[in-house]
Amino acid sequence: MAYKTKVRKIGNSLGIVLPKEALQAMKVEEGATLYITEAAEGAVQVTPEDKDFQDMMEIAEKGMRDYRNALRELAK
Repeated sequence: MAYKTKVRKIGNSLGIVLPKEALQAMKVEEGATLYITEAAEGAVQVTPEDKDFQDMMEIAEKGMRDYRNALRELAK
């Protein structure tokens, strides 16, 4: 399902308001933590807080720190 929203000025920042239907589909309420990750072709993915996801992100971040130089060389 696709949901439409607009980018709005919120104080000195820009933000989006998620439609009620999108929040219901993600099973989140006010105050919930959402993760925004990059997806293919300039898209982003918004997912609700998930303990397994949080654990995987911490492992990935540690790996990227530990192997920063190797990853930089591979990217050349």
